[in-house]
Formats: sequence, structure tokens, C-alpha cells
Amino acid sequence: MPAPLSDSPQQVHIALGDRSYDIRIGAGLLAEAASWDGLPAAATALIVTNTTVAPLYLAALRHALAGRYRTVFDVVLPDGEQHKDWSTLNLIFDALLAHGCDRKTVLFALGGGVVGDMAGFAAASYMRGVPFVQVPTTLLAQVDSSVGGKTAINHPLGKNMIGAFYQPARVVCDLATLKTLPARELSAGLAEVIKYGPIADMAFFDWIEANIDALVAREPAALAHAVKRSCEIKADVVGQDEREAGLRAILNFGHTFGHAIEAGLGFGEWLHGEAVGCGMVMALRLSQRLGLVDAAFVQRVTALIARAGLPTVGPALGADRYLELMRVDKKSEAGQIRFVVIERPGQAAVRGASDDLVREVLAASTR
Repeated sequence: MPAPLSDSPQQVHIALGDRSYDIRIGAGLLAEAASWDGLPAAATALIVTNTTVAPLYLAALRHALAGRYRTVFDVVLPDGEQHKDWSTLNLIFDALLAHGCDRKTVLFALGGGVVGDMAGFAAASYMRGVPFVQVPTTLLAQVDSSVGGKTAINHPLGKNMIGAFYQPARVVCDLATLKTLPARELSAGLAEVIKYGPIADMAFFDWIEANIDALVAREPAALAHAVKRSCEIKADVVGQDEREAGLRAILNFGHTFGHAIEAGLGFGEWLHGEAVGCGMVMALRLSQRLGLVDAAFVQRVTALIARAGLPTVGPALGADRYLELMRVDKKSEAGQIRFVVIERPGQAAVRGASDDLVREVLAASTR
């Protein structure tokens, strides 16, 4: 197990020149003044949240920001991946325009990945860019989606196809918010924690295997270590490749298959992390068929995904439908689907694969 939680928050730095920022990790950070010190000065702040998170944490964040901005207002969005679209995004723009917000207005994204993606995209777009702060309240958002500056909404034909790279001014991960996270959402977040092992750090994977029960039980020290190490790995990758020209694509391990599951079933039917967990199993089987890893490694990772409470068998959408959806994946080139595969444990790469090989994987991985 990691060392007991320190009284002081942990910090991870994202090094991107003049777009650099810090991720603060610890329990009780919503109420800690240092979490909000040094942010861009403004007269107005907008908190973007949703109907699930607002009753839990909106009042606490409003209280924390009240003395820092002349006006703090909020917009409460409907909850769920199925609402990550233009009409919901426009609710944020409606609020900004109705309050006469200028280009110094600071947006605060209080919620999970959907809230963070939409608030970030709104911040990137409103008046061609206003500052924003990520305040993730789910494990998935704390270890992945709030970090790195990807913002987007979905299109019926593909996930996150309309968006922008736009970095936050800060990320504040209050681990206390994970206490209210539903078990299914916690499992979804563990998918993004697990992915960091096969693609970058097998020592971390070993640790996750040894501590998966503690993570599922929400033991504070285990969660703190998982969030910090995940953010460190992502920070290192994003610092080298902010706009996914090469290396950063490895962070999409399991996502090509996973996004197809989400779009094919209808956004919101499976949680993003559930689709990614199952997508990792498919990507591992593809890696095995390409001769890169052995069956024992595939089984080892699959077993951990199952222990995290995630599905390991995909829905039977039909191979043709999977292929159709994966061809609109952002990594595709000239109609050729590109997959993140594991070249060897702890190292990933992006490769193409024949449709026949992909069909074999889908036949073995869906029902």
C-alpha cells in the first residue's frame, strides 16, 4: 500500500510553456483557499455543473468562490453522455450571454467528464477563449478527462468528434467527492486507471493488481496514489505531445473499440469507462493476434478489468457496424482504422490491422 495520506495536497505539474498548470490532489480541496489562489482575475465566474452534482457540491464551490469574484452564477445541465451535444452546450453560451460575460470571465467545470468536456469546449469557443478551471468529481475525470486539454461534444456518428484542444488554468481533484460516487461510476473510473499500466508503467499495474480491492472499497490512501500516479503518467505524455501528433495517441488504449460500443448502443447506455474496459480486452486480443503479447498477458489484464467490476464482453452490434463506427475514429487515416496496441507490457503503439483480423477479435469478444 502507498504511504498514508499527507495533510498537504499533492501536486502534479503539466509542463506546456505558457499554458502550463498544476493539478492539485487531496481531500477537502473545495474548501481550501489555496485551491483557488492565483487564478485569473475576473469580475464574474460561471460554475457549470449537472443535476446530479449540483445538490452535492455546488453550494460548497459557490461559497469558496464568493469572495473572489463580484458575481458567481451557475448553469445546471442535464446529466448523462446522451446530453453531450450542441443543444446542451448552447445552455452554457445562453448563460454567458444573458449575464453579459466578457472574455475575462472564468468558467469552473464541476462534475465528471461530460461536464468537463462541455465547459472546456464552451471556454475555448466563447469570445474565442476564456479561462476555465476543472473541478472533477468522478474518478474517471480526476485520472483522465480533466487533464490534458481535450474538450468536445459528441456527434451521433462518433464520440468527441467536435471539439478543441484547450488547456485549463488549474485542475482541482478533491478526493472527498469520490465518497458520493455510485459504484458503477467508480468502476468506470478504474478502467482509465488500469489502462496506464499496459501502455506505460507495469510497476503501477502490479500495484493496481495488489490493491484493486482497496480501490473498489474507496480506501483513501489507495485512491490518492491511483489518482496521483495516473496524473503523473498523463502529464508526462501530454507534456511531450499536447495535440496528439504521435505519442499521446497511446492514451486511447481501448478507446477505438470503446467509442464504437458507446455510439453503437446509443450514448449513455454504457458508461464511457465500461466501454473502454471492454475495448481494452478487444485491443489486447488484437495485440495477441498481431504477435505482440501472449495469451497469459491478455488473460492477466482481462482478469483485473473484471475484478474492477467492468464488462469484458462487448455487445453484438455486428462486425460491419463496429467497423463502420471505428472508421470515423479520430486516429483513422484515409479510411484505415488505427488501433492502440500493446507492443510489450508497458509499451503501446498505434498500428493498423486488416478487417479480417478485427472481425476475428470481434467474434471472440462479443455476444
